[in-house]
Amino acid sequence: MSKFHPDYFLLMGIPGLEYCHLQLSIVFFIMYVLSLMGNSTLLLVVGITESLHQPMYIFLSMLSVGDILLSSTTVPKTLSIFWFGSHRISFNGCLIQIFFIHFFALTELSVLLIMAYDRYIAICHPMYYMTRLSASFIRVVIVISMARSVVIVVPIVLLARRLPYQKSNVIQHTYCEHMAMARLATADITVNIIYGIVIMVCISVMDLFLIAMSYVFIVRAVMALSTSSARRKTFSTCVSHICVIVLFYVPAFFSFITHRIPHKNIPPYVHILVANIYVLVPPMMNPIIYGVRTKEIRQRILLLFSGKK
Repeated sequence: MSKFHPDYFLLMGIPGLEYCHLQLSIVFFIMYVLSLMGNSTLLLVVGITESLHQPMYIFLSMLSVGDILLSSTTVPKTLSIFWFGSHRISFNGCLIQIFFIHFFALTELSVLLIMAYDRYIAICHPMYYMTRLSASFIRVVIVISMARSVVIVVPIVLLARRLPYQKSNVIQHTYCEHMAMARLATADITVNIIYGIVIMVCISVMDLFLIAMSYVFIVRAVMALSTSSARRKTFSTCVSHICVIVLFYVPAFFSFITHRIPHKNIPPYVHILVANIYVLVPPMMNPIIYGVRTKEIRQRILLLFSGKK
């Protein structure tokens, strides 16, 4: 390994909460298992139910796949730290983890944007739903979403790799978070911080703006409906998507901002807990939200577990 890069880093878990690592590990493990079970069940239900082979449910399946992969990128290593004291991770392994964390997170942002477009077409232009959201369109947006994520994430990895790490190799975190790693460098990390902020503004804020615009048109279309029951029924199809957006963006923004603009009044363990919430809570809650709020999925899940066809 280069003299500027250590052979490995040591992930220390959650400094300041060492006394409750075991209790936290149990909570994380339960949330991770629920996430795997919930998203796998949702994928199974959509896969075996021909009537659910529609754009809305395909996008939901994409979200479930992203949830499983995002949480699986971090949680197993976190649990190995808590349970077995497996703190070591290779330098390249750390970079790989950074890549996949950001790749899956950004891809999920793209999926949430696509789902907003799906609801916009379904409510505002229902006659054109199947033609605009054709199989070829879905394939194209999947490729574009993944390509966008790669183009954005590769510079993050390269910026982290270029830095010299000649003093400490101890990362105060449960996984290799970009800024937690970059702050160990013995060089200026301004470029890393600026790039992250630019990405936040250009990608996340732009996506949120487009999602907000789609809901402006959706609300207009809903309010034009003749009866309150019709308005309530139509808008209820969007509630699950709105809940998932809030659940994903709020901890993501908090984690992003606090890692780049540290606040003296916020203990370090709060940053790390929020970072773990970001990769655990949305994947666990998304299938629950859609399972409860979406009649078709709820009915198929009940039939699946009751053994009826």
